[in-house]
Amino acid sequence: MSNTTPPVPPYRGPGSPREVPPAPGQSPIDPATLPDPIRKEIEAPDPVAIDTASKELEDGVNRCPKCGSTDVRQKPGSDQLICMYCRHQWQSARVEEQFGLGEGIDQLEGTVIASGARDIAADARNLMTFKCSGCGAEVTVNTENAMTARCHWCRHVLGVNEQIANGAVPDAVLPFHIKKEDAVARIRQFVDKRRLFALKAFKEQFTPENVVGVYLPYMIVDGNASADVGGFGEIKTREYTKGSGDSKKTYYDADVYSVSRHVDFTVDDLPLESSAARGNLDTRRNTNNIINTILPFDTKNAIKWNASYLAGFTSEKRDLNVTGLRPELEDQLLSIARSQVEYSVNQYDRGVRWEQERIDVHGSRWVSMYLPVWLYSYFQPGSNGGMLHYIAVNGRTGETMGSVPVQQWKLISTALTVGTFVEGIVLWLIGHSS
Repeated sequence: MSNTTPPVPPYRGPGSPREVPPAPGQSPIDPATLPDPIRKEIEAPDPVAIDTASKELEDGVNRCPKCGSTDVRQKPGSDQLICMYCRHQWQSARVEEQFGLGEGIDQLEGTVIASGARDIAADARNLMTFKCSGCGAEVTVNTENAMTARCHWCRHVLGVNEQIANGAVPDAVLPFHIKKEDAVARIRQFVDKRRLFALKAFKEQFTPENVVGVYLPYMIVDGNASADVGGFGEIKTREYTKGSGDSKKTYYDADVYSVSRHVDFTVDDLPLESSAARGNLDTRRNTNNIINTILPFDTKNAIKWNASYLAGFTSEKRDLNVTGLRPELEDQLLSIARSQVEYSVNQYDRGVRWEQERIDVHGSRWVSMYLPVWLYSYFQPGSNGGMLHYIAVNGRTGETMGSVPVQQWKLISTALTVGTFVEGIVLWLIGHSS
């Protein structure tokens, strides 16, 4: 009797005449023989979903816990909801506390995805229909541009709280604190400081009262990562000049060292734009990058999703999935890693040139969130489709930044005037010192 192990049957998975994947344990491919990136992907645990859905609000009705009214809105300047009928106030739970999102970041493995951050279904619809519990009428909400609607028969307010697969319902929302009149004042002040060089048409059409409060979609990511960077650092040993007059040049001698660093680190609440339109930073067409300049947001205070917070505001849907955002995550993590090792290379006074970089994301946790921004926009006609300018105000901190179209000839003439003035002063000083 032979103890020889029977030969492994030929692989008959995808690409074979059978076109059937092998049953578990039948594949002759040993994962240990595969390249590290492929092996890690195969062996990585499946994404885990944190269920943040509000079961009690799935019928679209958010009732006041005191009187039962559905006319509920955010109390201006706070994170609380207020009943417009009996004036009772209450607050939804913070997602950080309810789901433990600030814990165990250094222990993260694989990909953990909250239910509102799951992949968007390609065929998901925008129209949501609810049966009004007050009168039985059907109320339709178009999630493309709104999250609440009022029944035209009994005036009940219904909102989209069920986590549908079109990216319109996140896990959490960070309510507005800055009121519209405050945002208008900040935008007016921002423009007034730049009015001298602003385009004439912009000044004539500037109406900051048209500012819009909008909730923008973000992925808030916790990450457990490590990075390796390598390159060459230089320490100056001598500085000297050669030549004279216009041919005079400065030279440096330096010792060159091979430098490598390894760093383990975590990130907590890293925001990534999850709208492809907002993530497009083509400065030839728009000034979307303005949104990044008003960061950060106090995402630790984000509230569990409730459509009532969006009453009176507009919103944009998320259209990017976790997979599509991974390259952006890795790029930002590499930037963080470089800053982490910066303090350790101060001795290289001529600088360090990093030539190799590697990032390993051991684990990540993704939560979909709406962040509040006051926006004023202006379209400047021109070649190549013109330019869309934005002035943005952080809806929590009031931080304001924007782009104002300018008259180029004014900038040039001012630069020439200032340059001539400075040149005159220099010549006068030289003349009086000789």
